[in-house]
Amino acid sequence: MTGMQRTVSSRLEAWAADQTTIVLAVAVSARHHELTEHLLVMVNSEPAPIREIVDALGGRQHVLDVPASSFISIDYEATVFSDAPGPSSDEAERIRFLRPSRYCDSDALEPFARATFGSLGRLDLIDEIRQWVGSNIEYVPGVSRPTDGASSTLLTRQGVCRDFAHLTTALLRARDVPARVVSVYAPGLSPMDFHAVTEVEVNGDWFVVDSTGLAPRGAMVRIATGADASDIAFLTNIGGRVDLGLISVMAVADGGLPLDDADSLTRLM
Repeated sequence: MTGMQRTVSSRLEAWAADQTTIVLAVAVSARHHELTEHLLVMVNSEPAPIREIVDALGGRQHVLDVPASSFISIDYEATVFSDAPGPSSDEAERIRFLRPSRYCDSDALEPFARATFGSLGRLDLIDEIRQWVGSNIEYVPGVSRPTDGASSTLLTRQGVCRDFAHLTTALLRARDVPARVVSVYAPGLSPMDFHAVTEVEVNGDWFVVDSTGLAPRGAMVRIATGADASDIAFLTNIGGRVDLGLISVMAVADGGLPLDDADSLTRLM
């Protein structure tokens, strides 16, 4: 959906009981060059200095140091005017995203994946795994814990988008298909929130798979990319306790939402 304009925003409020460092991943990926954006972080009603770190996959992390007993508010908004070129893969990425990770324990799921999905070709395998996860896992807000991974989701058969993405990614890796997890702003998502999807490698390019089917892939806006949720968390605190309060997310596509054929290969820009 080249040239589609999307407007996204998020607001977070949190209380830091202790001195800590907070790392945010709420800004649109550095892959999107044509955009306007604004990020404002306030600590105890004063603008806070932040520093930006861009990772190898284009994820932008904003880091701030927070004193004890602080109220933090984070406001981000961006308008993306056009799409960036679709990402291509290299050998190092393919190897990295074939390996098991903290929340995508593909080694533990290999016997199940081989017994369930047999020896399908890559495109048929991707489609079968997407359909299986979408049909067999129930979307239940609040049911999973932050420490749950793909194996837990397979056992409980319940989860949220993070869990769907982890299980889809782990099953693909278990069948020797490179796959990774991406956080996105997703116009059309209901209820609106940060969203997590899978990217899978096909013939040197990365394509998005969303086993939840809750939003059209062609309108999604990439935030961060990694092995699993440990790489793409929208807020990480280091060194102290932080209690997260308000989370408000908005994402709209100007001109309406695109149609999404779930069986088609779609790039996430």
